[in-house]
Amino acid sequence: MSEESRVQFTEREALFYHKTIRPGKIEIIASKPMATQRDLSLAYSPGVAVPVQAIADDPATAYDYTAKGNLVAVISNGTAILGMGNLGALASKPVMEGKAVLFKRFADVDSIDIELASEDTDALIEAIAMMEPSFGGINLEDIKAPECFIIEQALRERMKIPVMHDDQHGTAIIAAAGLVNACFITGREFKDVKVVVNGAGASALACTALIKSMGVRHENVTVCDTKGVIYVGRAGIDQFKSAHAVDTDARTLAEAMVGADIFLGLSAKGAVTQDMVKSMADHPIIFAMANPDPEITPPDALAVRPDAIVATGRSDYPNQVNNVLGFPFIFRGALDVRATAINEEMKIAAANAIAELAREQVPEEVAAAYGKNHQFGRDYIIPAPFDPRLMEVVSSAVAKAAMDSGVAQKNIDDFDAYRHALKSRLNPTTSVLTQVYETVKANPKRMIFAEAEHEVVLRAAIQYRDFGYGEPVLVGRTQAVLDKLAELGVSDPDSYEIHNSVNSPHVQPMVAMVYERLQRRGYLERDVVRMVNQDRNVFASGLLRLGVGDAMITGMTRPFAQSMREIRRVLDPKPGALPFGIHTMVGKNYTVFLADTTINERPSAEELAHIAIETAAVARRLGHEPRVAFLSYSTFGNPPGRWLDNIRDAVELLDAQDPGFEYEGDMAPDAALNLNIMKNYPFCRLSAPANVLIMPGLQSANISAKLLRELAGNATIGPMLVGMEKPVQIAPMTAIAPDVLTLAVLAAAGIAD
Repeated sequence: MSEESRVQFTEREALFYHKTIRPGKIEIIASKPMATQRDLSLAYSPGVAVPVQAIADDPATAYDYTAKGNLVAVISNGTAILGMGNLGALASKPVMEGKAVLFKRFADVDSIDIELASEDTDALIEAIAMMEPSFGGINLEDIKAPECFIIEQALRERMKIPVMHDDQHGTAIIAAAGLVNACFITGREFKDVKVVVNGAGASALACTALIKSMGVRHENVTVCDTKGVIYVGRAGIDQFKSAHAVDTDARTLAEAMVGADIFLGLSAKGAVTQDMVKSMADHPIIFAMANPDPEITPPDALAVRPDAIVATGRSDYPNQVNNVLGFPFIFRGALDVRATAINEEMKIAAANAIAELAREQVPEEVAAAYGKNHQFGRDYIIPAPFDPRLMEVVSSAVAKAAMDSGVAQKNIDDFDAYRHALKSRLNPTTSVLTQVYETVKANPKRMIFAEAEHEVVLRAAIQYRDFGYGEPVLVGRTQAVLDKLAELGVSDPDSYEIHNSVNSPHVQPMVAMVYERLQRRGYLERDVVRMVNQDRNVFASGLLRLGVGDAMITGMTRPFAQSMREIRRVLDPKPGALPFGIHTMVGKNYTVFLADTTINERPSAEELAHIAIETAAVARRLGHEPRVAFLSYSTFGNPPGRWLDNIRDAVELLDAQDPGFEYEGDMAPDAALNLNIMKNYPFCRLSAPANVLIMPGLQSANISAKLLRELAGNATIGPMLVGMEKPVQIAPMTAIAPDVLTLAVLAAAGIAD
């Protein structure tokens, strides 16, 4: 049900998120060059006339010459927004933008949100039907029942592109996948189970229809609405409810639940009592999916029936029924074969693929994100939303079902190649970062925020706690931090842990510790006292060393080099390690790691080799198989120069170590990153463009990182500080709250350790 984690945040924070950087959550970016007059002539007049004529001659070529084949419209009239009711089309826009973002994030499907200000069913059908030339698919959202049934059915009959009301079918598909596995575990078959459905809205009736299509017998399903059981002969019910009416003496939910194998709830908080659960069959299957609070919580259900399997729409309980497991990949598969519809066969294929995926061995990174020992079983019947395999498994199953059922207009001849292409569509950094966030949530850490009076830092600290990553330890003047927390809309600022050197019990042991370190470096004890009391980086580093926190984030109020000097007065590098910095540049379909971008001005050969090994390790932790290039202005000695020996010696050092990853050098950036140029050097040991770039010096590294960020528009993570004895990160002074939060989470996860 839920597409988002159940986290706490203030109204101010939610509004700030949607307003900051640029209003809203989406933007349009050109996919073709637009730099020259020739580019513009090709993009528009006169060059555009050529594909226009081609499409007029053969409409199918629109998929070749336009974005239609990867474009989905997310459409709502705002009559049933997130369980909040009819708030109107305009109010639904943040939700629809969010859905568009999820399409892109999970399946690389481009999406445009469209909000239609009408409650006239016929008008909506006409308006949406006229959009067919523009889009490859239509995702209907937050439209109330029964109008949503009428609209979807009419559009499916009229339009020759996939149309799906996700509130109905998205929930149904994921719930069905979970039921397949719950029945598998409890030794049941669909044809034998007795099911009770509570709720008769869009999602509930879609769930009912789908499980019947998958083998559950009509007479074995009892549907209840707010007035009780929907039985044959009951007056005052519409055609959509009456289609599921059964002959039964039961008139209430409690009566229907007696002896039931399965409960499907899409109704309201607290609708199911413990007595109802007690009355169910052995090993009951309970899907309490009311949003945001279930019909009965898993602890309450399991307290009276420990043999039950329980699922909800919530991310803070096992077995989350989450639509994001389905709709992005269903549309991905449908678009890739140019399907004319999303039919029952495709929905069933998606449900079975999701179910089968949950039964496979859970990848280590997914298991770690869930916490402990989460393999297929009663608490893991549905895959995690961030399982990277969903893209290829579900999309390919849907595409094949479309072909087999005759609604595909384009065939896939090689499904192995197709699955590989699906896997490579998304940058692994995005999904791995999601796994990192979940890992930290499962193993929360105390994070020291050294500059808590800074608004950006404090916003990140608030999010760190609200999102469940751990407890922030705030360093600053107590009243100033409390005032800023209140200003940011925090209702309970006193609940935050604040450390102020003016009254901290840690000052005395900290002074003794730091003085012992620095007394032979020209510092008197009074100098150390002044540092501890006046320098927040020294004080925060001292807290970290004393074990008050598990990790630390700083950097917003002073340059990186100054912050590093202050931290080094208290903290050492790891034994045998060399501290250095990595900028991670995340593009649409690639990630590149640059090092060292922060500390070592002119690394020796030994230092370059060490930086390469440690950066490759970070790349692996973020989901990439490292291919290392030692960069230079020269490619294999052409042109010659005086600064090449260190690079060549570093390569020879790796030759002697066999580090377990590809590496090559000296190489100019074009040879390292452009496969066509790389082919000019048949002896090159890289099998593909490099993704780890080891820079020859600090000047070139730092300049390159900042140029890529500013000119290329890359999303940038970092710099990440590597090689310190304690997890500590230094954010750039230009960082915004999400950047600080990401670095804090990376520190908590030990990515750079």
